Amino acid sequence: MDLLDQYTGHVEPAGPAARRDLQDVSITKVSVGPMDNNAYVLVDKATGQALLIDAANETDRLLDTVDTVASRDKLSVLATTHKHWDHIQSLEDVVGAVHPSTYAHEKDAPELPVTPDHTVGDDDTVSFGDSFVEIIHLDGHTPGSIALLYRDPAGSAHIFTGDSLFPGGHGKTATLEHHESLMNDLEHKVFSRLDDDTHVYPGHGDDTTLGAERPHLPEWRERGW
Repeated sequence: MDLLDQYTGHVEPAGPAARRDLQDVSITKVSVGPMDNNAYVLVDKATGQALLIDAANETDRLLDTVDTVASRDKLSVLATTHKHWDHIQSLEDVVGAVHPSTYAHEKDAPELPVTPDHTVGDDDTVSFGDSFVEIIHLDGHTPGSIALLYRDPAGSAHIFTGDSLFPGGHGKTATLEHHESLMNDLEHKVFSRLDDDTHVYPGHGDDTTLGAERPHLPEWRERGW
């Protein structure tokens, strides 16, 4: 896997992965599959243990990315942000090949092709090596959507939002009730708790920051989707 060490938050389908180095953790982003899904590999530098967020598609490409930035036998954790098919196409194959511990929210777990080893929700943490992410349940895009928050001890926070938050708005919701639920969770659990310099890593497309999106919250709520 080709790897860019100059991280911009943009990756191309079939293009190189991109890595951002923090004090204790590296974050690698790669685009997979026909829906241009983002998958993320977080590596704890002290131990080499790795966390994969969303085994979305292209199993070989995902495992090649892991091998490029860590080691396949160090992929100890696999977290699924939500149940939608485009985010889980390689879940069964990656689990079969590497046997990581798997995590998802209990409300989405029954529809996953692999029953998670652990179900997680608000205030839970998931460790990989000496590092960990915090779980935030965001109800709306799916009942069991989660975001994973990494707090860099030497810098900004980094949040992996699946399809619950993108540049320009939240992810698709089926009803006005789901829209209101997702907006409430985003405002109360994300925007009210985290600073503007928090980096947002979505399930598709380019990264953003909470500061770039915060001014638009009223218009998102008003538009109803």
